[in-house]
Amino acid sequence: MKPLVFSILQLACVFPAVAGGGDESYERFARLALECLHREYPNKLAHVLQGDRDAKPPRELTPVFFGCFDWHSAVHGHWLLARLCRLNPGAAYTAEARAALASSFTAARARREVEYLKGKGRAGFERPYGLAWLLQLHAELVEWDDPQARKWRRVLDPLAAESAARFKAWLPKLSHPARTGEHSQSAFALGLVLDWARTTNDSELEALVTRRALDYYGNDKGWSFSFEPGGQDFLSPGLAEADLMRRVMKPGVYTRWLTGFLPALPSDAAKTWLKPAVVTDRSDGKLAHLDGLNLSRAWMLEGMLRGLPVGDKRIPALRKAALNHRKAGLAAVTGEHYEGGHWLGSFAVYLVTARGF
Repeated sequence: MKPLVFSILQLACVFPAVAGGGDESYERFARLALECLHREYPNKLAHVLQGDRDAKPPRELTPVFFGCFDWHSAVHGHWLLARLCRLNPGAAYTAEARAALASSFTAARARREVEYLKGKGRAGFERPYGLAWLLQLHAELVEWDDPQARKWRRVLDPLAAESAARFKAWLPKLSHPARTGEHSQSAFALGLVLDWARTTNDSELEALVTRRALDYYGNDKGWSFSFEPGGQDFLSPGLAEADLMRRVMKPGVYTRWLTGFLPALPSDAAKTWLKPAVVTDRSDGKLAHLDGLNLSRAWMLEGMLRGLPVGDKRIPALRKAALNHRKAGLAAVTGEHYEGGHWLGSFAVYLVTARGF
């Protein structure tokens, strides 16, 4: 049987009531990124100081990605704007977004970013989450057939090369996967890295990620969602793993693997399975992570749908869970609180534009 293959338009048909796309939503998501892209403070630094000389403001330390509260959020905020400009070149926000990206993506600023990454004590900087998003940003520019985007891609080439080299050095030494619901999780990052490797034809990294994914997760069985979510999760360890494995396994193999990995996945859509998480205080940055969890769960569930053959009895339950999480997640992307507003738009765009496919 053939696996399900969805285009962006087909996904909007599969999830019509809460597709979350369209000019109005894209405008809202773009505005969230534009409001924080070059907003330096408040700022949470993951910065190793070797001495007094290293005590500098974010704009001097990492002059491309210094806004949006932290480095990785700045990275995927830039990705959000690049993605929407690429998909909607005539939108009202496009000129402003292009100007913001052009301001960031200069050769001098990018050189400083590379110098920062190579600084003493920074071998693990933003690994794996931030570096994976950097590769996703670079992949977006690689795929964008536009003269200005090609210029920006060349500016970021050294950063992407450094990020890829760090994964090539790290993965052979990573003896066990990181099964967390936050930035250190390995499964989600490996999915982004693998997509970049395939986009840029980096066969060495593609083979490495594929091999390590199978090493880490290929024999997993009996995952239980009774231990999910953690109170501060924005990624599901179980679903991220399942979404990664559909990228590295042939459809028939994936179908069998999923049966063993999620034996409790129902074949009856009437049964309640995997309810969306509830956020009790969106002004608390850690508690607001759960809004991101609903968004990432939605796209991971949709990814799993893509890996299953037509007629698989589990599809209705997966689709129902994906719809519920999509609806809950998108409703929370309001920008009311900067704690979520500086990053949730990126997760929303990743979902509604079906980037992971």
